[in-house]
Amino acid sequence: MRSTRIAAAVAGAVILVGGLSACNKDDGKASGGGSSSAGGSSDAGGKQDPAQNPVDALKAAQEATSGKKTAKIDGSTTLTLAGKQVKQSTKGGLDWTQGMQMNVANTMESGGSPGKPIKAIYTKDAVYMDMGAAMPGAGGKPWMKYTYTALSKQMGGSGTLFQDALQNANPSQPIELLVASGSAKAVGKEDVNGVQATHYTGTVTTDQLSGKLSKDLRDMIRKQFAKTGAKSEQLDVWIDSDNLLVKKVEKLGGKQPTDSTVFFSDYGTKVDVTPPPASQTRTAPGA
Repeated sequence: MRSTRIAAAVAGAVILVGGLSACNKDDGKASGGGSSSAGGSSDAGGKQDPAQNPVDALKAAQEATSGKKTAKIDGSTTLTLAGKQVKQSTKGGLDWTQGMQMNVANTMESGGSPGKPIKAIYTKDAVYMDMGAAMPGAGGKPWMKYTYTALSKQMGGSGTLFQDALQNANPSQPIELLVASGSAKAVGKEDVNGVQATHYTGTVTTDQLSGKLSKDLRDMIRKQFAKTGAKSEQLDVWIDSDNLLVKKVEKLGGKQPTDSTVFFSDYGTKVDVTPPPASQTRTAPGA
């Protein structure tokens, strides 16, 4: 059961960062879903009016956000684990210079009771979690190593599921998905943690999701949609004046509604994703 919860924690973090488009394998620029007028209005500085050209504005935001390579994250997502709603909060730093790596604290809440924050370092092939040196059987080594191969199999996918997801995930992926949905529209200016940002919204259908994901994650999402009865996802993003993503909200309806909300800040910040020393690390059974 513990390994299943760890796998759920990893999945929750991946969803927060890249959303349901985390395994997008299209390395090109965002495709032109929806309509955009090349002759739309612009301001004095030459920027396109988001209300007139939401797709163009979002493409610019995708490129700018992807190019920053590091940022801070503070968000939460709701997962269904063993038939129960579990909320996970994640806070820390992201580095997508070479695939997604993270240094964060994960807190899982079940039954209304928040758990203890667990520090986690996500590297290219494994996640290291600080379980505490006093944990039974720890032998004085606080860190537990869980390989993505083992955790992927725990979630019912192939051994490369999480590794593929993290290789392709970064905060620009939800923007790309919103563009590809063909439904993106600008809502207006809003305040996000003291920053003025333009709010964009759209609806992504299961068919559109399927076209953007790897087979493993696509199959898992289809199963999840079948369980929840969801047919589409509501996706909202907020972009600041520097064309950077500062907030993302995703919502799935159905019999088991789920949602995630995440704030991004401090783009370009230094993030330490160095694994803990071997002398302080154990490898989880089966990992």
